[in-house]
Amino acid sequence: MKKLFTALALSWGVCFGGVALADEVGVGGAGEVTAAAVDAVSIAVPATDTATSTEEPAAAPEALDTGTTAWMMTASALVIMMCIPGLAMFYAGMVNAKNVLSVFSQFFATAGVVSILWIVFGYSIATDTTGMEEGVFNLHSFIGGTGALFLAHLTPDSVVGGMPESVLITFLMSFAIITPAIIAGGFAERMKFVSAILFLALWFTFVYAPVSHMVWGGPGSLMANWGVLDFAGGTAVHINSGIAALAACLVIGRRKGYLQHPMPPHNLTICLVGAGFVWLGWFGFNVGSAVAVNGTAGMAMLNTQIGACTGVLGWMMVEWIKNGRPSALGLASGALAGLVGITPGCAFVGPVGAIIIGLMTGAVCFFFVSVVKRKFGYDDTLDVFGLHGVGGMVGAILTGVLCVPAFGGTEDVVMSTQVIAQFKGVIFTIVYGFVVSWIILKLIDLTIGLRVDAETESVGLDQSEHSEKAYNL
Repeated sequence: MKKLFTALALSWGVCFGGVALADEVGVGGAGEVTAAAVDAVSIAVPATDTATSTEEPAAAPEALDTGTTAWMMTASALVIMMCIPGLAMFYAGMVNAKNVLSVFSQFFATAGVVSILWIVFGYSIATDTTGMEEGVFNLHSFIGGTGALFLAHLTPDSVVGGMPESVLITFLMSFAIITPAIIAGGFAERMKFVSAILFLALWFTFVYAPVSHMVWGGPGSLMANWGVLDFAGGTAVHINSGIAALAACLVIGRRKGYLQHPMPPHNLTICLVGAGFVWLGWFGFNVGSAVAVNGTAGMAMLNTQIGACTGVLGWMMVEWIKNGRPSALGLASGALAGLVGITPGCAFVGPVGAIIIGLMTGAVCFFFVSVVKRKFGYDDTLDVFGLHGVGGMVGAILTGVLCVPAFGGTEDVVMSTQVIAQFKGVIFTIVYGFVVSWIILKLIDLTIGLRVDAETESVGLDQSEHSEKAYNL
């Protein structure tokens, strides 16, 4: 994923080469020209010998790689499928039958709103590298520039990383859609529809877009300066969404009857089918982050499968020991936990590392979902914090341990130094994500309110919020 963001300076340099040379400013006039942008400008605007009126031949523009383009188009579609219908079905199967449509509605609305926000400003502030310098901490270490607002620079001929930039934008948009959608599982069955969409839109603006820049913004971004390894989203996606879900369920409070009577999933078949879609879509998520069809992508694919399978085993073994039998929902949850855990290190660890990460993440996530949540009494409806938040933390830390060659990893780093860097990334994401999410939630609660009233909650959000029913009960 980091390669995606680093390559953008080249694209913007090509698109705005003439302006950069004339005005001596960065992409779209946002600041200084980066080194990559300068190189791109020299390609895009060839020199002319005015004395002899003989034009120098222009260097060839970046070539379009049809293999990379085809794969990245496929990966984008896989991630969107992973969200809708995949994760939506996984969530909808676990809620009460009277709230099924509310889950799907929140997912579809989130996709619509976030996609437009991504085009208007999200892509720019997440990826614009103007003003960044390796090892230097400044404002642009935390947030990107404004050079790509409204995608005004984009043309059909814009090529970056061997693919049309439009394909790259779509791929990154799919990440931007699913990350806030994940959070909806934390407050399911009790938040107003309008409040949920407003919260997720604001959260995307003030949390996801800046944090994705801090993680993948390339040399000069906050976590790059710290040396944090996050190949496909352990911090930016999973810890980020998991900690926001925890903040949401704490602010909004428990569902009526929580811990007083059982609240079993209404349809485990839908839930398991959704989990299968999520598993399949995750290959687009992790493998697509290589931005190429090469050995790195192949290793990410293998490790993604290993992580999912060993996540199933880790969860199943602990559940078998604790409860005397495995559950179908537990097997699906274990797969999801393993996928979350392997995400930050899927291209940095070897197969042995993937096995360890999957087993550990499955076991630890089971403990948080079945023991910690009950002990502290917070109502994280669909265990977003227990699976995504905790799984992301375990995966991020273990990436620092297992990325070294001694464990079959690919990174020539000192393990202790890398683990410290991983801890920095995890702690920063937890603190920043929780505090900003809490503030947004409180502001919404003080204005339009977060929670539906008691009668609406009893009737169900499908009927009260959307005047529809998933089932004729």
